[in-house]
Amino acid sequence: MSDQNHQSSQSMSADMPTTYDPKAAEQKWYRYWMEGGFFKAGQRPDAEPYTIVIPPPNVTGILHMGHALDFTLQDILIRTKRMQGYDALWLPGSDHAGIATQTKVEQKLREQGVTRYDLGREAFLEKVWEWKELYANTIHEQWEKMGFSLDYSRERFTLDEGLSEAVREVFVKLYEKGLIYRGKYIINWDPAARTALSDIEVEYKEVNGHLYHLQYPLKDGSGSITVATTRPETMLGDTAVAVHPKDERYQDLIGRMLVLPLTGREIPIIADDYVEKEFGSGAVKITPAHDPNDFEVGLRHNLPQITVMDESGTMNEEAGKYQGLDRSECRKQIVKDLQEQGVLIKIEDHVHQVGHSERTGAVVEPYLSTQWFVKMQPLAETAIDAQKSGKGVKFVPDRFEKTYLHWIENVRDWCISRQLWWGHRIPAWYCDATGEMVVARSEEEARAKLGRDDLRQDEDVLDTWFSSALWPFSTLGWPNESAEDFKRYFPTNVLVTGYDIIPFWVSRMIFTGLEFTQQIPFKDALIHGLTRDSEGRKMSKSLGNGVDPLEVIDKYGADAMRYMVSTSSTPGQDLRFHWERVEQARNFANKIWNASRFALMNLEGVTIEDIDITGDLTTADRWILHRMNETAREITRLIDAYEFGETGRQLYNFIWDDLCDWYIEFAKLSLYGEDAAAKKKTQSVLAYVLDRTLRMIHPFMPFISEEIWQHLPHSGDTITLAEWPKYDPVFEAPQAVKEMGLLMDIIRAVRNIRAEVNVPMSKKIDLLVKPVSAEELRIVENNAHYIRRFCNTSDFGASLDTVVPDKAMTAVVSGAELYLPLAGLIDISQEIARLEKEAEHLNKEVERVEKKLANEGFVSKAPAKVIEEERAKMADYSSKRDIVLARISELKG
Repeated sequence: MSDQNHQSSQSMSADMPTTYDPKAAEQKWYRYWMEGGFFKAGQRPDAEPYTIVIPPPNVTGILHMGHALDFTLQDILIRTKRMQGYDALWLPGSDHAGIATQTKVEQKLREQGVTRYDLGREAFLEKVWEWKELYANTIHEQWEKMGFSLDYSRERFTLDEGLSEAVREVFVKLYEKGLIYRGKYIINWDPAARTALSDIEVEYKEVNGHLYHLQYPLKDGSGSITVATTRPETMLGDTAVAVHPKDERYQDLIGRMLVLPLTGREIPIIADDYVEKEFGSGAVKITPAHDPNDFEVGLRHNLPQITVMDESGTMNEEAGKYQGLDRSECRKQIVKDLQEQGVLIKIEDHVHQVGHSERTGAVVEPYLSTQWFVKMQPLAETAIDAQKSGKGVKFVPDRFEKTYLHWIENVRDWCISRQLWWGHRIPAWYCDATGEMVVARSEEEARAKLGRDDLRQDEDVLDTWFSSALWPFSTLGWPNESAEDFKRYFPTNVLVTGYDIIPFWVSRMIFTGLEFTQQIPFKDALIHGLTRDSEGRKMSKSLGNGVDPLEVIDKYGADAMRYMVSTSSTPGQDLRFHWERVEQARNFANKIWNASRFALMNLEGVTIEDIDITGDLTTADRWILHRMNETAREITRLIDAYEFGETGRQLYNFIWDDLCDWYIEFAKLSLYGEDAAAKKKTQSVLAYVLDRTLRMIHPFMPFISEEIWQHLPHSGDTITLAEWPKYDPVFEAPQAVKEMGLLMDIIRAVRNIRAEVNVPMSKKIDLLVKPVSAEELRIVENNAHYIRRFCNTSDFGASLDTVVPDKAMTAVVSGAELYLPLAGLIDISQEIARLEKEAEHLNKEVERVEKKLANEGFVSKAPAKVIEEERAKMADYSSKRDIVLARISELKG
């Protein structure tokens, strides 16, 4: 960087452009930060570590506004902690996203007329790795454009060798403990992706369908039983009809045989408590290979399991003459055939929930298949015990703890195998010659265990969430528990993520963390909402309402985008994206730029050694230092509480109102005055406050804060490593706050009166002030130069004995009455009407507070401080009302 950006102990430079150029600043400073290695953890070995691992984005495409929100909140936390002196690590990475990525690549290949089977496994995987590199680079570019302070030296990918080692270790250990098993079960099957899905990868949508009522005849021809189904094509796999054992209607039929229509196959009538005798006919068809509940019934009664579809949802040889038909076409044909045979007695419209694949959108098929499962109950119990004993994760907001507990307390065994090629290959090997199977960390280990070389590895891969569940510790070097990063940075401090993946990811990280490290993987889980459009709709391609973060940055700058997303919602609530809010954030950035540029123009030649904020300070100086100190304390507390919206409000009010609209205006009197000592003191306060203000806004707006800070007299290479402003009791100045409050009230009141009677600020006025006591009189007299300047008075006077002039505008503030003799400029009747309106308002306020204080429930429960504040309000309102009423009386007299 040029010398002007290394001004340690040098004077500031005033060569700031008239307007801020986000594009130039963002590119320059990110490159500078990267070249300086300022984001690398481990450079403060004696400092307390603070760790966040990024929720790894999928390598399926570009980042969206949800990522922008999620990652910006993390960057605010990590930048704040870095400035507070922590050894702060923000570890980046990305997820291979098995089904999602493979689906994208297969779609691309289909456009070229090629399938993965045409290529073969190895060649197909080469294509997927090419895709991964392309989109991983795109994600990198987006991270940089958004200003994220990630430690790229520690970046990980879920298929890295280190993470793959962790995955194999976890699989083997769980298998050896009996917590991973292989079995034939009904699972959720995606016929489009041709793979198993876990329960939480299925989205249920309301579908308008039909309920088909069928008559199954008894073998001896003595009658029939009526059953109902929404999926008549599955009847080809029926192996029984079940009734409740205590249903009197069917007592004589239990054990007898039925003839399955269309097939002629004989099936028994069985009794099982699963059947609800009050529902429908009280008889249900049992299809063990195509329904999870029927599967369990089938196991209890030792029923055959007949699979009538293949992996693509096409009817197989077990479907007889319907073989080769797609399941939906088969349904139409079977309905037609059943009607012709007189078996279908009724079709009803029926609205029901149908499972769809989260990734492909295909209707999920309950499918009998041999899969790998994790036995969840023992793992869940450990996690539940930790949470309920107070040793678990702190959820923010805490209501999401219920979401977490509800899922983990009702969890089913987790189907972890996927019939894909992209992912972690299941570490199981088979010997076809002997029929043996072995689970091992490597093929070499498998050969050693079985003593054979003729082995083949399981074709399936693991569910993406299996590797993601290990992310907080696998990324830090586990299973090598002596790895330096693992020892230093685990467990991590906070996880920031959306509420929609609490079951998918948050829960799984917790139970795997406890199982393999005996620790919770993160102390806090900050749960935010989804990013929606301005109408509250979820952003999606189908609606065409998505917003690209880079488009926002290109139009308004990264700082405006970051400030808007981070301060526009409260924890756990959805964020509505409004372009107007981004524009407001950009205007805020411009306000900071313009105020800083004015300050710097008046700080030319000032060095860091010149800055002295001790000694004789003005009321405005002491007040702004108090407010800066107060703001630093509040925003530190709010950031620690993850209240980013309220943090943004506090910063906005301090910077826009206190610093820009009031202090800088007051400072002009000294800066433009003849008193050199006063000017030097104001320069010191202005430089000091601006420096601390930029530090406070830096986590939210890193680029503009660095750009301005580098023009200030400072020490150090970058604001990124500048010390975070701490609360200091020495800056407490309650008297200055009181004095400044009175001055601001007077100036506001006079300006409001001017506006009411259309007297421009350029026109001088007379102003008389009648303070309520000697203390207020002293404040007014000591600060008369401010009042004269900002009220633009020709004649100004203040006295406890001020004679109320005729035909004057009146204002009442806390501590004084104001009179503006404006003879010839106002209408007395209008002034009386205005005062009567003010009296009415004050009367309502008095009545409101009186009613509150008369409420025994409020007085008995409210803290003493709150009650005192309410009493002070009532006294203030009453005093103002009395003065206004007296003035009305005078004008009418």
